[in-house]
Amino acid sequence: MKRILRRSATLAVAATLLVSAFSAPPTAVAGPEDGASDRPSAHRGGITRLELASQGVAFEGRRFGTVGTYEKLRGRAFGELDPNDPRNAAITDLKRAPRNARGMVEYATDVYILKPTDLRRGNHQLFMEVNNRGQKFFGSLNGSPLMNDPTTAADAGDAYVLDQGFSLVWSGWDPSASATNDNLTLSVPVAKKRNGGSITGPSYEYLVFDDATTTTATLSYPAATTKRSKATLTVRDRLTDKPRTVPASGWEYVGDKQIRLLPAGTPFRQGAIYEFSYRAKDPVVAGIGFAATRDLVSFLRHQRVDTAGNRNPLAGHANRAFAFAVSQPARYLNDFLWLGFNADARNRPVFDGIENWIGGGTGVALNYRFSQPPRTERIRQNHWYPEGPFPFSYTSFRDPVTGKRDGRDEACRRTGTCPKIINLNSSNEYWSKAGSLLHTDPSGRRDAVEPPNVRNYLLSSVEHTVVGNPADSPGVCAVARNTINPGPVQRALFEALTGWVNRGTPPPASRVPRLDDGTLARVHPTKQSSLGIGVVKQRELGWPSIPGITYTGTATVRNLYDFGPRFTNGIIDRYPPVATGRIYPSYVPVVDADGLEIAGIRMPQIQAPIATHTGWNVRVDGFGGPDGCEGWGMTIPLPKTAKERRAAKDPRRSLVERYRTHDGYVRAVTKAARTLQRQGLLLKRDADAFIAEAQASDVLR
Repeated sequence: MKRILRRSATLAVAATLLVSAFSAPPTAVAGPEDGASDRPSAHRGGITRLELASQGVAFEGRRFGTVGTYEKLRGRAFGELDPNDPRNAAITDLKRAPRNARGMVEYATDVYILKPTDLRRGNHQLFMEVNNRGQKFFGSLNGSPLMNDPTTAADAGDAYVLDQGFSLVWSGWDPSASATNDNLTLSVPVAKKRNGGSITGPSYEYLVFDDATTTTATLSYPAATTKRSKATLTVRDRLTDKPRTVPASGWEYVGDKQIRLLPAGTPFRQGAIYEFSYRAKDPVVAGIGFAATRDLVSFLRHQRVDTAGNRNPLAGHANRAFAFAVSQPARYLNDFLWLGFNADARNRPVFDGIENWIGGGTGVALNYRFSQPPRTERIRQNHWYPEGPFPFSYTSFRDPVTGKRDGRDEACRRTGTCPKIINLNSSNEYWSKAGSLLHTDPSGRRDAVEPPNVRNYLLSSVEHTVVGNPADSPGVCAVARNTINPGPVQRALFEALTGWVNRGTPPPASRVPRLDDGTLARVHPTKQSSLGIGVVKQRELGWPSIPGITYTGTATVRNLYDFGPRFTNGIIDRYPPVATGRIYPSYVPVVDADGLEIAGIRMPQIQAPIATHTGWNVRVDGFGGPDGCEGWGMTIPLPKTAKERRAAKDPRRSLVERYRTHDGYVRAVTKAARTLQRQGLLLKRDADAFIAEAQASDVLR
């Protein structure tokens, strides 16, 4: 089977050859040194109208360093795309979208901007946080709570990004994102048949409700028919159980976008896995999301006004552009680069630098007919969505299954628009998303040689966390979650990224587990690997037998699934897909005697531990246990004394055996923090904070 939208690489070549024909602008366009161009032409596509309203001074007038105050702007950007432009050719079903009188396809995206009130006092650089399902993770770099409309002075947190004078931009790219609660969404057209009729096709829903009260399930697309004989609903308690078909008398449609169990009011079984296969209609042209990001950032960087005469609020003050993304949008940016969208209409780079946190080596299920971009693969969930087809790495490799050669950097290398890229991943990306394929070859035999514009890092023994310091609660997991906050390393690496782009200063060398030094353990295929899972042998991982902890070794394997003959063109004909039996070898990081990962960036909590931290967990009984517990890890406290250790039969050394006294613990944390600071992996202020926290702790007091 041909893999993924491979046509995109071919189209990128075509786009490169056609640059001279299509890049000549109708009006003069300024270079970075003089800021922005005049009004763009409406006939080649891009942003046609930017309607923003000022919300006044942000953060209650709080001042940030030498930058001063910030202003908040909110509104929408309206754009259009030429379906015959080679730069848009990778967008699935774009030619089946309705067109306006100029033959263009229209869209609209929400826009939210925080900019220095006096742009002259800013740093003249744009910082785009690519939103996650419409939500802003504003606090990831700023040490502030998760929020969609930062308003109060406290909402700015420690103001890491704001103090530097960036203009912060968010915009919608995901048409499935809800417009409620200040979320950002994208309005795109529905693809139609040539005669205007509805397009239909197979769709698939993976449904899990971790409560005993949910009685209806919402479908991603309306059903083409509500005849129950044309759909199938199954249920199982655990991933490896055989699915049982729910008879047609046991469920019904509620309209064409919801189903429920019968009799009406019956809740779905808590923690069980329901799967619904049906024929859907009216797919949206979701891949427009890539072009919407491309065109908005290009407009903010290079244009002065839109075609209606509305002024660009950042005109002349966005000479560089950086992207930061957490989880789903990090996978989106993987595809954004791979599909060639980092080149704008004049073949200029859209982003100069990208920091991806927890994106792994996979993409997002956006550019497909009947796409479902909110889906994300985990050890227990969503293996049968098109998140992880080849290529997996920014390094170009030959696919050992199909013989095709590709890499996520291929398109931008052809157009000379590759940004500097920092990929930072947690342990969970290795366990849940076959993340080792980001930096190993797809045959599983050797480590990748990274492109010069890419750095890859593992944040050792950290879960797939999207906010710092998660609640110390197990939830549906068997063990309390991993409490390590990734923010300090994210900040240090973002600092390294800006220095790399602006001054040419190389960032710290990549830190990942490797095949050549034995710090990777194989995920072995099993009889259940068609479901998307394999097993890591405890002996090969080095996992200690900690009392009270269930070790299953279950991890994701990367399958070659058959989605049908038109998958290359973004059309899925088999949903769910058929497993071909071909698997790309993947690995997880090896651990030490404490269960802590040996390779990667080892934060002070790992170098001077008071607990074992992991990137994996298992579900508790009653919620599908011991299946894998999604993106969560564990925090397993170390015994305090040797006596406690012996009584519990715990193989890990106690706190007293490690540090003797509280002062000994503080010295160990200090050594770890200062070492990371010297290596450029912690900022001084964060290293100081680790030391102060250790001094104030009650460890061995």
